Amino acid sequence: GGSGLGKTHLMHAIGAEVRSKKPRAKVVYITSEEFTNQFIAALQTHSIAKFRKRFRQADVLLIDDVHFLAGKERSQEEFFHTFNTLLDSHKQIVLSSDRPPAEIKDLENRLVTRFEWGHTTEITRPDEETRVAILQRRAESLEVEVPRYLLEFIAAGICSSVRRLQGALIRVASWISLHGPMSIEQAEEILRDMLQQEARNGMSIDLIQRGVAANFDIRLADMVSRKRPAGIALARQIAMYLARELTGESYQEIGQAFGGRDHGTVMHACRTTEKRMADDNALKHRIAAIKTQLERGA
Repeated sequence: GGSGLGKTHLMHAIGAEVRSKKPRAKVVYITSEEFTNQFIAALQTHSIAKFRKRFRQADVLLIDDVHFLAGKERSQEEFFHTFNTLLDSHKQIVLSSDRPPAEIKDLENRLVTRFEWGHTTEITRPDEETRVAILQRRAESLEVEVPRYLLEFIAAGICSSVRRLQGALIRVASWISLHGPMSIEQAEEILRDMLQQEARNGMSIDLIQRGVAANFDIRLADMVSRKRPAGIALARQIAMYLARELTGESYQEIGQAFGGRDHGTVMHACRTTEKRMADDNALKHRIAAIKTQLERGA
């Protein structure tokens, strides 16, 4: 699942539930970035045995944001052996990531296949009714009476992240605690920047990549790969062009989302696509149709 949708919250809940049922269970939670940092420190201080003991003797190992292992060969090697040790001992491993294992670039295939052995679940954005329920519960914990119509207004306008949803509620609750009753117009004013950002976030590079990949009948992974067959290269350039048109992200940010390409590659893709559209009316209409579909989806 994406950022702010509750992956870390869920992992802590899993750890807390295990500890409540088995108080003596050894539950270890760590981000993959911290795992890497501790591994490097253990190598430097010659304490690798202690490092391995901590993780390989866990009853439940929770690794957050495992996609950050991508490209870190020695950390992947170490985690591979940790994974196998725990699996052989019939222990539990829980991983979180912002994408499915097969779509994590620069992750060793032997890790991908192991990650896919288990049950994989996508965490999606909560629907509006659930967002209202989250806000209601959070408002109760803040001990501030926020009217239902304001909760529904926030839930309707903020949908990309539970974290952002709660941030919006805190703004509204703080205003009410200081000034009293609040109107929809006043809520709209104090949340203006968040609502504007939300509108921009409705269209993401990931959404564009998925839409273009589906239209050209290619794999999503091809969007970030180095493959250069004509069909894949064309789809990738169109996706870059639409990412620039519909999200307003910088060339550098778009390049990073397409497998770490530089800004010059994205600029070239945009110019090439514009020229092709001018020369090829059928392609122009096809891109327009993709754009319409994406805007409806967002």
